[in-house]
Amino acid sequence: MTERLTIAALPDLIGKEIGVSDWREISQDRISNFAEVTEDFQYIHVDPERAAKTPFGGTIAHGFLGLSLLSAMFEEAVGEIDGVAMSMNYGFDSVRFLVPVKTGASIRARFSVKEASQRKAGQWRLVLDTKVEIDGEEKPALIAEWVILLFAET
Repeated sequence: MTERLTIAALPDLIGKEIGVSDWREISQDRISNFAEVTEDFQYIHVDPERAAKTPFGGTIAHGFLGLSLLSAMFEEAVGEIDGVAMSMNYGFDSVRFLVPVKTGASIRARFSVKEASQRKAGQWRLVLDTKVEIDGEEKPALIAEWVILLFAET
C-alpha cells in the first residue's frame, strides 16, 4: 500500500491486502537469541549437529519467533494508521504453523483486512488475515487471524 491508511477507511478495505513487509533473514544468531529470551532451548532450534539428524536437516526457527516479528513487519509494511493514537494486541482468533523456517531462510509478512469495526466511540477492532511467507517456498510458514484494538485520536 503506497498511501497512508486512515482509521475511518478501514471498513472499506475488508478483503484487501494493505501491505507486505520486506524479507528478513532468520539467522542462527536470531534463533539462539530468541531461545535465550523465551528459555526454549529445544535442540531443533539451537543444536545444529543434533538437528542435522532430524528430517529438517538442520536447525529451524521457533514458530513463536515468526509470530513475534509480526508487529515489526506490520510497522514496516503498513506504518502508522492516521487517526490512531494507540494500538494494542488483542490476540489471535487462529494461528497455524504450516512449514518450519530453516535457519538462514528469509521471511516476510502479508497483511489483509478481514474485519474492521468500531466497538464504541473512539475504539476499533481490526482483524488482519496474516501470512508469513518463506522465500522460495510454496506454503507459508504461518497463517493467523490477528486481532488489534485501535484507539482513535481525540
